[in-house]
Amino acid sequence: MSFKIVTDSCANLTDELIEKYDLEILSLAFYVKGEEYYSYTKGEETNLKRFYTMMRNKEAITTSLISRKVCLDVFESILKNGQDLLYIGFSSGLSGSYHVCAATLEELQEKYPERKIYHVDSLAASLGQGLLVYYAIVQKEAGKNIEEVYNWQLENRLRLCHWFTVEDLFFLKRGGRLSATAAVFGTMLSIKPVIHVDNGGRLIPVSKVRGRKKSLEALVDRMDATAINVTEQYIFISHGDCIEDAEYVATQIRNRMNVKDILINYIDPVIGAHSGPGTVALFFVGSER
Repeated sequence: MSFKIVTDSCANLTDELIEKYDLEILSLAFYVKGEEYYSYTKGEETNLKRFYTMMRNKEAITTSLISRKVCLDVFESILKNGQDLLYIGFSSGLSGSYHVCAATLEELQEKYPERKIYHVDSLAASLGQGLLVYYAIVQKEAGKNIEEVYNWQLENRLRLCHWFTVEDLFFLKRGGRLSATAAVFGTMLSIKPVIHVDNGGRLIPVSKVRGRKKSLEALVDRMDATAINVTEQYIFISHGDCIEDAEYVATQIRNRMNVKDILINYIDPVIGAHSGPGTVALFFVGSER
């Protein structure tokens, strides 16, 4: 039986992947000066450079949970079409959006008892979530059924490693991730945090380094220490409008490890509103998070 893979805009997948594998994307919204925008609209390009320019100008940007109507419209259109459905959602440790989607799917299961409906809390963000979706695509393309793909997700999601750093501590401070005092002194001393996503899908500062380049190299050090089966891996890197820094990380990885390939893409506005411009994030499969 055919099944459809659905994720949301926080997965930060490229338009090419979305179109090639006919993925359905639920879009989260963000707000600038009271006006609502969507992170992803099929067939339309979000002006991410403009978004990050607004952030650099310290515009107040807010975000909200995914709309139940957005979930219902997309999910029900798939089920009405006679397809089963696997939803892989943004970490519940960072947003309540997953719970909105899961609750909607549970209601729809009662309405469509003949359909197979599964939902996975990725406990991941940005292209970490995107990498889990990518592995689901690979398995589906290889002929795995929906139960097999779902079970693989549950068994392997905590081996999906996230390591990232930020350029400007202001945005972590504004989001309550860092105290005002720490942000001021960190900025003065050019201190850059190295942060990961833990097993609960939450952001956890792990260490601090001095200087931007060292913080980028620290991401690669973490990968070098914990990545498994490196030669078989596709590595994902996302960035907050700092492509040169993302490419620097990619070059360091290629210099030190023989990976299969590397994909680089923007961080979407909903995540970017909290992490800020200059964020660089690295995602890979490791022995543990």
